Amino acid sequence: MNVTKKTIALLLLSGTLTAHAQKSMKAPEGGKQISDELIGIFFEDISSSADGGLYSELLQNGSFEYNLAERDGWGPGTAWRIIRPGHSLGLAQALQKDPIHPNNINYMRLNVERVKEFYDYKGWKGFGLENHGFDGISVKKDAKYEFSLFARNVDGKAKQVRVALVAPGKDEKVLADTTIRVTADSWTKYGCTLQTNADCKNAALRVLVLTQGVMDVDQLSLMPQDTYKGHGLRRDLAEALEALHPKFLRFPGGCVVHGGGDGFWDTYRWKTTVGPKEQRRPLKNTWGYHQSMGLGYYEYFQMCEDMNMQPLPILPCGVSCQGANGGWGMKGQAQDAVPMSEMDEWVQDALDLIEWANGDATTKWGKVRAEAGHPKPFGLKYLGIGNEERISPEFIERFKYMYDKITKAHPEIVIVGTAGPGSHPGNPDCENGWKFAEEIGLPILDEHYYEPRHYFETSRQYDSYPRDRKTKVYLGEYAAKDKKLQDALAEALYLIHVERNADVVVMTSYAPLFARKNATNWNPDLIYFDNERPYLTCSYYVQQMFGQSSGNYFYGDCVTFDGEKTNLQEQSVVLNTKTRQLYVKVCNASGDSRKVTVDLSRFKGLKKNAVKTTLAGKPEQENNYEAQPIAPARENVKVSKKMTVDVQPYSFVMYTIQL
Repeated sequence: MNVTKKTIALLLLSGTLTAHAQKSMKAPEGGKQISDELIGIFFEDISSSADGGLYSELLQNGSFEYNLAERDGWGPGTAWRIIRPGHSLGLAQALQKDPIHPNNINYMRLNVERVKEFYDYKGWKGFGLENHGFDGISVKKDAKYEFSLFARNVDGKAKQVRVALVAPGKDEKVLADTTIRVTADSWTKYGCTLQTNADCKNAALRVLVLTQGVMDVDQLSLMPQDTYKGHGLRRDLAEALEALHPKFLRFPGGCVVHGGGDGFWDTYRWKTTVGPKEQRRPLKNTWGYHQSMGLGYYEYFQMCEDMNMQPLPILPCGVSCQGANGGWGMKGQAQDAVPMSEMDEWVQDALDLIEWANGDATTKWGKVRAEAGHPKPFGLKYLGIGNEERISPEFIERFKYMYDKITKAHPEIVIVGTAGPGSHPGNPDCENGWKFAEEIGLPILDEHYYEPRHYFETSRQYDSYPRDRKTKVYLGEYAAKDKKLQDALAEALYLIHVERNADVVVMTSYAPLFARKNATNWNPDLIYFDNERPYLTCSYYVQQMFGQSSGNYFYGDCVTFDGEKTNLQEQSVVLNTKTRQLYVKVCNASGDSRKVTVDLSRFKGLKKNAVKTTLAGKPEQENNYEAQPIAPARENVKVSKKMTVDVQPYSFVMYTIQL
């Protein structure tokens, strides 16, 4: 199934009935109040999810900041090649003296010695650079693309610069072409619009100086005009996220939060990701590549606003990942910690982030946000501290130091902590994390685990979690360790169990979210993609069905399986009192069809017309790149207060009913 714009639009609308314009209702007796923010998303820049992915920049290494610390053989010229058609002559030099900004130290000096056409080369001449983006630049006919660069004339002489998109091949078809004039002797931004005359999946961008002399260039960018709500995100990938109906976004990680284990210099610090793009500090990615920070905190918060999600930023807490550089084999001994005498800097980062997100434009950091284009506060509610750190004495000391100071200054902010790596009951880190959370009265604790399908089919751990705990659970990272339909159904079984316990588990997010098709660090992932489109997995559709059925009351006694119920069958009924919608969910992950009896007598005003959504197929099927056999089937059906329905093998069924 190709994921087209039409398909995404249907995904956004499907599975729900249009709520009538009426007041919210009172929940009938027998229900349990649960979290209505249960399904969210977690974005980490893993598997090239940001640059060349969700962030719609089409040029790779546009600021010449790639370096050896990120990957062997990388440097300022990575992803670029010198071009000199017509036997033009020149020299390209990567320099650092007097850069645009101290956070963006590299630029390219173009020494153009000869631009006269020595022989006819299909109309081309000049000296310059060419970029093929991320596995080619994909462009569409008649679409518009915004090109920009910073440039300065070193010799005081104005330059003519040709900018063109070119299709490869013998003819080198020109897809779009224009010329800009660089007149300034200091760093100045120039731009133009390129409109393409044909589709091309692997175009290249050429920047050719047509005037003899010396010119510096930096921060080259090519962005489609058509981005998600005009805010720089790749439209099809963002719309796939929107179709999940997520309630919150956790970002920027994950292990990305506390860096790659080379020292605290490469820890993710939010302040260097919110200013103008040319002033942001790029960073080595934990997963072995470059982060341009074109997708930074400002863009994350903007995405939350655009999708009506709560932002959940995660800040480092002065403790490194214990798993970096072979640390797992050292039983956590690779964990490092900054001196306590330096912890006020990390605390101030958190306080300043709250001011940046929630302060008015008269505050120091609220002004930074306003000047970036968002005068209105974002309304931050949640703040996470730390990610999967070993619950060591050093971690506890630093976390508590931050927690006490942040909650004293901002008691309205809900702090989310971490239960460490492998957050299962019985795991020492998990046990220590829970003990510590209860000691300090932490509102929410983040648990993570990735397990084989059998775990999600059989474990019902939250049924036995203490109900008197003040600390709630955020299941921030989880997934079955394969991507077949039977794995997705195991996740559906588990999520129904989570929904049943959503008075204890208040938030969940599958992980990882994205993976580039040919640059994958981790499997499985929720959404795979290439330059042309996203590939939605079976697990994606499970997440979508739960996202569409958000509610605030759970009823556990409305659905009964005929015969003996096993771990491969689960059911739930969820009511959204605000929209007056009722969701009946039944998962049958066994190879036998089952009958269920549904009794909805307690719900007054039940409408007969409903939508039935079914996710089904063969257990070994998966949505891979070449074929997409699994997708929800939706149909209009009649329902009644009491009914018996057949549930086919290997299926997850949801009824959406209006009250």
